[in-house]
Amino acid sequence: MSGRQKFFAGIVLATLLLAACGNRDGRKQWQGIGDRYVPDPDVPAWTLDTRKDRVTLTWFVQAEWWNASFGEDFVTSRIAKDMNIDIDFRIGDESVLATVFASGTLPDIITIFDAASVAARGAASWAQPLNQLAESYDPYFFKVASPDTLNWYKMDDGNTYGYSDYSNTFADYENDLIPAATAFLIRRDVYDAIGRLPMRTPEEFKYAISVIAQRFPNLRPFATGAKEGQLIGTFQDLLGVPIETEDGKFYDRNLDPDYLAWIRTFSELHRDGYIDDDRFSWSLPVYEEMVRSGSFATILPPRLPNMAGNLQIWMTANPGMEYIAIDGPASTLGRQPALSQSGISGWMINYITKQAVDPAVAIQLFTYLLSDYGQILTFFGVEGETFERLPDGKISFLPWVTDIRNNDNNRFVRELRFREFIPFGHDRTSFMDPDALLEAVKQPIEWGRGKLVPQFVIENIDPDPGTPQAMSLVQIKNEWDRTIVGLVRAASDAEFDATLESYKAFQARNNWNAIVDIFSANMARNREKLGIN
Repeated sequence: MSGRQKFFAGIVLATLLLAACGNRDGRKQWQGIGDRYVPDPDVPAWTLDTRKDRVTLTWFVQAEWWNASFGEDFVTSRIAKDMNIDIDFRIGDESVLATVFASGTLPDIITIFDAASVAARGAASWAQPLNQLAESYDPYFFKVASPDTLNWYKMDDGNTYGYSDYSNTFADYENDLIPAATAFLIRRDVYDAIGRLPMRTPEEFKYAISVIAQRFPNLRPFATGAKEGQLIGTFQDLLGVPIETEDGKFYDRNLDPDYLAWIRTFSELHRDGYIDDDRFSWSLPVYEEMVRSGSFATILPPRLPNMAGNLQIWMTANPGMEYIAIDGPASTLGRQPALSQSGISGWMINYITKQAVDPAVAIQLFTYLLSDYGQILTFFGVEGETFERLPDGKISFLPWVTDIRNNDNNRFVRELRFREFIPFGHDRTSFMDPDALLEAVKQPIEWGRGKLVPQFVIENIDPDPGTPQAMSLVQIKNEWDRTIVGLVRAASDAEFDATLESYKAFQARNNWNAIVDIFSANMARNREKLGIN
């Protein structure tokens, strides 16, 4: 869905939210927990509930790729047994979500992927406050939920309606519980063959790339991802481009002089034939195949975890030629890398709707999945059945599980589903497995240790959907995507400068200053939520 389509879909969705809760379609009205159990802040409510009837929860996930089966694999069959529930998953994109709201009959749980979306911002009209549900039916929820995440999702009425997976907090960063996902990679054999030439400055980089091209004429000297994305946020992070001004206002990273000096360097490399013109039209499958075949001498890849399998295939087949992370392109101003990872907003955001047939069971499920027991179940299974604990506290799959994991990934997902049932998941759980990372990304991720810097303050700062500023922002982002390609492909410095000035004029025509004011105001709101001065 294009940016413009998403914008208009948001307008449509906004008109549906208030009407979404009016029709229960004849479903049984919620009668409370009666004498089923007495909530205890020290005991998970799902272990106390004496309910005999099996409850079926409907759960909409805004993702067409989501595995909608339930009870057919180790993980979900154990959830079903432990909690005496069934889950009827329903899936679809943003347009299907709009249809769900338009129907007037909501599922028990809704999962969406954008904390700044119309649905998320209007959650108070269709979802129940998690804090109130927990206080009434499962106060143990507060022991397993992150206070920082609950506070981040707190709305103006003082309630929290959504809770996400992979919501990283300052403590997660400080305790080194998050793997780096960004690095500049070079094939080890190429690096050795060119005498490990430095590649930190634009001049060093251009010279090293020219040497690579001479020594390895069959390789593409440098590539980013399939599209232009890595040349924007990812590369800016490597250069340590600031996210805010000294007085805490929004900083336009795309126009940072240090960053643009490097983009000009890439343009010069393109003119010299070292960056292929067709790289901007590669599909993701084509790009991934080129990584698997070692076709690139150097890469600035998309997220390392996403590329791990492709890098591992090349490494396994070509010992000594694996891709390694090095100190590549760096700031010309002496800034240190400031790599980003998943932020405090997380990824999948889960809500319990006002039409939930049994909100007590729904909040019990949230608690269950957030608890250590639930986290370990969804990542590793059950001790003694699928894994064992090591003396250092780490977790190791039993040999039969390891065999399936290594040799039959389809069966691993279909029959076990470990690390695939991810609502409420977190990196800290996967780190309990000493083999969680494929060998091909261990060194690159180690390179990024100590370089991660939270960017929480600029999360969810876009203008409200449906406003003129929101539409202008969509247009400006699309224009920058085109501009970055034009800058790299510029045939001369004069064309580079003209392309850049054209973009600046486009910003001005589309009310960029008003958008920046909104960004800055929302950043101030975020600081208040985060307790940052």
